[in-house]
Amino acid sequence: MCGRYAASRRPEDLTGLFGVEKWDPTETLEPDWNVAPTKEVYAILERPVKDADDQRPVRQMRTLKWGLVPSWSKTPEGGARMINARAETVHEKPSFRRSFVSRRCLLPADGYYEWVTGADERQLEEKGKRKRPRKQPYFVTPADGSVFAMAGLYDFWRDPSLPDDHPRAWWVTCSVITTEAETSPLAVAPAEGPAALADIHPRMPLMLTPDRWDAWLDPARTDTGELKALLEPPPGGLMRAYPVSTAVSNVRNNGPELLEELAAPEMSTLF
Repeated sequence: MCGRYAASRRPEDLTGLFGVEKWDPTETLEPDWNVAPTKEVYAILERPVKDADDQRPVRQMRTLKWGLVPSWSKTPEGGARMINARAETVHEKPSFRRSFVSRRCLLPADGYYEWVTGADERQLEEKGKRKRPRKQPYFVTPADGSVFAMAGLYDFWRDPSLPDDHPRAWWVTCSVITTEAETSPLAVAPAEGPAALADIHPRMPLMLTPDRWDAWLDPARTDTGELKALLEPPPGGLMRAYPVSTAVSNVRNNGPELLEELAAPEMSTLF
């Protein structure tokens, strides 16, 4: 799964990287090294500009809330649970299938966090003993320092309790598509720790390489088979993973220090 990530690039850099034609500077977000569900995040998408004379799709950068609320939902409460959509079933799940066909986006990140449970705690869990497990966070990021472009979906939800002209009458929310974690060796592996992403967690956010960005964002592409083909995992060996401080486990902590690489995991019994 993907439940936390980092997104610290400047919006001016993102608009250049993704060839954005329209971005409203009033939607600028602060760098965030601990992005959690329900936070606002940058999303790259293509759709006509509202009220524009020319209704051609325009590549835009928008701020969306992480946690998808389907347009047909009666309330927004379930959004915090819909932060991820599985690549294998996204085309058929009621919450995601309409967005998969017509409302796709890219969610730019520096990388994502994942937690590994210590070996001693895993043994206790297997024996049925109750103990809150200690978990070591790892940061996973492209080894070459490039942007981690996560495949995403978005949707619009209308709050029926508010008038049409209310600034919060419409919610625009998003979800990260996930896939099976890579079993191939990491491009750069920590001296002590996982050799592959699958050693950290069985799932990972689906990173789209630049050669697939245009096709994924194109709203004219609606064939389910063609779209599913775009969700093939990227080539192996592109990522690195390294241990970071457990401070990231607290969503209130935020700062570049969360990305600092530790010489070794804080718990030596992880692997």
